[in-house]
Amino acid sequence: MDFIVERAKEYVSGEVVPKASGDTQSDAELKSLLKSLQPKIRVFGCGGCGSNTVARLEHEGLFDGTYVKGLAVNTDAQHLLRVNVENKVLIGRSARGRGAGGDPEKGEQAAYESERTLKTEVDDCDLAFITAGLGGGTGTGSAHVVARLARSAGALTIAVVS
Repeated sequence: MDFIVERAKEYVSGEVVPKASGDTQSDAELKSLLKSLQPKIRVFGCGGCGSNTVARLEHEGLFDGTYVKGLAVNTDAQHLLRVNVENKVLIGRSARGRGAGGDPEKGEQAAYESERTLKTEVDDCDLAFITAGLGGGTGTGSAHVVARLARSAGALTIAVVS
């Protein structure tokens, strides 16, 4: 206890100068740090139903284009043209933009054919939401492929399907 009292007296008399912390940082450094810690979230809408869901979320202002981004993923080029989404991915060379025709195997094949494109979208994300309807071909067949890619990239992966 005597040590604490003596140390306080030295401090008051000016004999002891407190050390400056070496951890001081400028506002720019702090902003940069916070920016690097911001999680990157991607919402993948697979098929017609999933793409419509992403369009609705975009209409509601959920996406900022940097940290939270939505993507419509479909084999149907006409649907991608009609859906009001900024980021669209037409998958499957074999489908030739004509859709999967309700066949999940064609949807899955299309996703595998476009795996490289899909992988670039999941590589930098920390959290991946996948939304799809399980009544058609593209959503049913491609959602698990997108989920596998996101999971292998280290993203926390959550699917919301109907």
